Amino acid sequence: MVKIAIAAGSGNVAQEIIDVLVATKKHEILLLSRKARDVTAEIRADVTWVHTNYEDPQKLAEILHGVHTVLSFIVVHSDTDNKSQKHLIDAAVEAGVKRFAPSEWASQLRNCLLTAHRSSFEHMSWFNGKAEIREYLKMLNKDNKNRVASTIGELDKSANVYLEVLEYSLFQPGFFWNYFTYPYKTSNHVAPIETPIDFNTRRALMVDGSDDSRITLTTVQDIANIVARAVEYDGEWPVVGGIKGTELTMGQLIALGENIRGGHFAVERLKAEDLEAGEVKASWLPKAGHPSFPPEQFDAISAMLLSGILLGISAGALNVSDEWNRLLPDYKFTQAENFLTEAWRGKP
Repeated sequence: MVKIAIAAGSGNVAQEIIDVLVATKKHEILLLSRKARDVTAEIRADVTWVHTNYEDPQKLAEILHGVHTVLSFIVVHSDTDNKSQKHLIDAAVEAGVKRFAPSEWASQLRNCLLTAHRSSFEHMSWFNGKAEIREYLKMLNKDNKNRVASTIGELDKSANVYLEVLEYSLFQPGFFWNYFTYPYKTSNHVAPIETPIDFNTRRALMVDGSDDSRITLTTVQDIANIVARAVEYDGEWPVVGGIKGTELTMGQLIALGENIRGGHFAVERLKAEDLEAGEVKASWLPKAGHPSFPPEQFDAISAMLLSGILLGISAGALNVSDEWNRLLPDYKFTQAENFLTEAWRGKP
């Protein structure tokens, strides 16, 4: 049993993971939230709601005293200058936390794994904060390793010992299969959203020439199960923590949709240069967006989000690696066709 802190724990994905962690009956869980607890909400065993604004690292360190693992779900594009998540990281170090999972839970963006420059997120700018946090964690451990190595060297010139100040993993599952069942919900907490591949109305938007672009799709149930197993994993966490449910090309994804929905998908192919110029020349736009974007804002930014997602998919940004698959080889991932067939069974 370990003590786990879930930052921004009232969010949908966090709640899915909390459900699985609670079900193991092995852990003590702190749910950190800017929201005061709804007194009418169900009180779950082994979950303690902690109200915090993430502004004081020292107070956060006090909250995290005795915590083994911190899982962060802080909404990156709403965290100005990444202040909240940096404070959380600093507090975790101060409190002696062993493991930290920053707020990733989506793309890999392969070309930024080593450099983490903001420019690597050019298509999906709302993820810029992820790059900065990756670099912050990387430099935190690098500086500590250099300091420790220097100190040891003074004591024993032959020593070659490096210690991480904070073990961390970037949990990256790609896109959620659960989004493709809109408007029907297929998990306890994560709401489906309209995507460029719309199973409901049998239509799709894609970048012209991107039929062979690959995308990773994973159910949120599988993500929660993998995280629960990762918490108990005895080895060192991988820095890049890819979770690969199913990998498909865009062409294969549309074909799967046509097979499951029993009809042709109307596909509109958009030019990359138009999308890069901010012009979406399509007959429709997804209207039901991600809950991290308030509904009153979504209409204004829906074209930007669509352009970024389509260009990102075309660039391979949502095709992730499989580190956790290889570390947890006994886990059986949900088969995409089975999941979607069941979800759409009997639906008009």
